[in-house]
Amino acid sequence: MGQFAVLSDGGWGTALALVLHGNGHRVRLWGPFPEYLAEMRQSRENTRFLPGIPLPADLELVDDLATAVAGAEQIVLAAPSQYLRGLLAKLAQVGLPGETIVVNVAKGIETGTLRRMSEVVEELLGRVRYAALSGPSHAEEVARRIPTAVVVASRDASIYEAVQAAFSNDFFRVYSSYDITGVELGGALKNVLALAAGICDGMGFGDNTRAAMMTRGIREMARLGVALGGRAETFSGLSGVGDLIVTCMSQHSRNRYVGEQLGRGRALPEILDSMGGKVAEGVATTESAYQLAQQLRVETPIVEQVYAALYEGRDPREAVRALMSRDGKPEHL
Repeated sequence: MGQFAVLSDGGWGTALALVLHGNGHRVRLWGPFPEYLAEMRQSRENTRFLPGIPLPADLELVDDLATAVAGAEQIVLAAPSQYLRGLLAKLAQVGLPGETIVVNVAKGIETGTLRRMSEVVEELLGRVRYAALSGPSHAEEVARRIPTAVVVASRDASIYEAVQAAFSNDFFRVYSSYDITGVELGGALKNVLALAAGICDGMGFGDNTRAAMMTRGIREMARLGVALGGRAETFSGLSGVGDLIVTCMSQHSRNRYVGEQLGRGRALPEILDSMGGKVAEGVATTESAYQLAQQLRVETPIVEQVYAALYEGRDPREAVRALMSRDGKPEHL
């Protein structure tokens, strides 16, 4: 079996490290804070991000990036999307062998540049052997070996086949795609809609409201995603509607949680401060998605109202009222 590096000791990075280790691979899990890694080595548990899950004794926990990636067949980028640029800058200094596969699992759009993660990787590392892995996959469930299906996208079939082979087992099934753009955008944009779902829950609305928001939301995801170069059918798959369902419905979802707290009247800074270092990717992605939609003149009314609630101080009830009182239109639009 091969050598793998997972970069970021958050919940998702740890869960994927466990998947790879369980498949018989040698795995090094890297984190940016040596003190916390020392705690993990002592306790053999990621108490902050994945409590209750034991870490095998031979799963290496390293704080030196060069050591982590040395000889790795595949490097998994698991840092939150807004921190990826900083990690890649360090990785560029270390250098990568040309045959190494870089697997990104962050779900977001970089603020400011409005770039997808593959574009940030290419800017910092050049034309590496790149794949994007996404889909409905909460770390808390994957770590407990609950059956999960995801999709890996690459322009090169040999790359996505290598990722499929490395990660697949009897509880973690990996499908394949050529549509990097669609897979990345599906994973990013669904977080914005999970915020909307949480807002509806926080205001005490019911299943009807959530179903309407999710159904119209997938339209917005596909509309904006296709305008940015993704394929329409991708948004009907695991990284689109699949990830949308799980993120909007699950109690594990950080984005849904933030939305729920907004719907209950709490202020965004207070909510984020209370999360103990955990990141809700949709907060930053909302700003990026809104700006992209404005630039491309793509109609995204739900994204617009989530943006107004997060960044313009709009009362969530007024945001819902604005959505419900729009002019009538055909459903297929």
